[in-house]
Amino acid sequence: MSLPAEISFETLTPEIVAKTIDHALLRPDMTIDEVVAGCKLCAEYQTASVCVKPCDVKIAAETLKGTGVDVGTVIGFPHGNSPANVKVFEALQALEDGAVELDMVLNIGHLKSGRLDKVLGEISQLTSAAKAKLPTCCVKVIFECSLLTDDEKIAACKLVEEAGADYVKTSTGFSTGGATVADLKLMRANTNPSTVHVKASGGIRTLDYLIECLQAGADRIGASATAAIIDDMRARKAACS
Repeated sequence: MSLPAEISFETLTPEIVAKTIDHALLRPDMTIDEVVAGCKLCAEYQTASVCVKPCDVKIAAETLKGTGVDVGTVIGFPHGNSPANVKVFEALQALEDGAVELDMVLNIGHLKSGRLDKVLGEISQLTSAAKAKLPTCCVKVIFECSLLTDDEKIAACKLVEEAGADYVKTSTGFSTGGATVADLKLMRANTNPSTVHVKASGGIRTLDYLIECLQAGADRIGASATAAIIDDMRARKAACS
């Protein structure tokens, strides 16, 4: 479902909002029952996807089979410190288990050290391997913007574009900050909108902030407050009718 050309509360619908959301089920203490319940919530609200821990991909894929909701997972999460070959193995295993979207954390230390060749190499390796196994696989690259300078964010945008990944993503939601409007505008301005999308993640708990993120250039939202956001949208739309 495409976003309207002009994004506002008036032009959005609950269905459109739901299809921007990757519902996050990433808490380290989350039980299997909570994962299944979260997947069922995704099916009920018809989100774009669920984003689960790698160990939960199989059960998410089983729970969501036939619902139209995609299964995504995280790679090198949350710090991005695994060697490139480990990230590739993790990605291929996730695809084997039923994931179709991969949110990988880039190597933040290498980026901040100016080792751009290393960062490009790992993104390229993972993207190439994943798309060779599943051509329709969606690869999102997490920056952890709260730890980066603007110049580092811009450099990362260029690397993602060169590597052929599908999305730049602001944050893991497990560091010192989440998605900001300023970062989203910066990422959108420094990537080609015809080839690279923008995902906002971290701290998006209200409908109003979700809309701000979309207006700033995001077209996918990572959130765990999905039900509250969409229920608010439905209630406010009903009040206007």
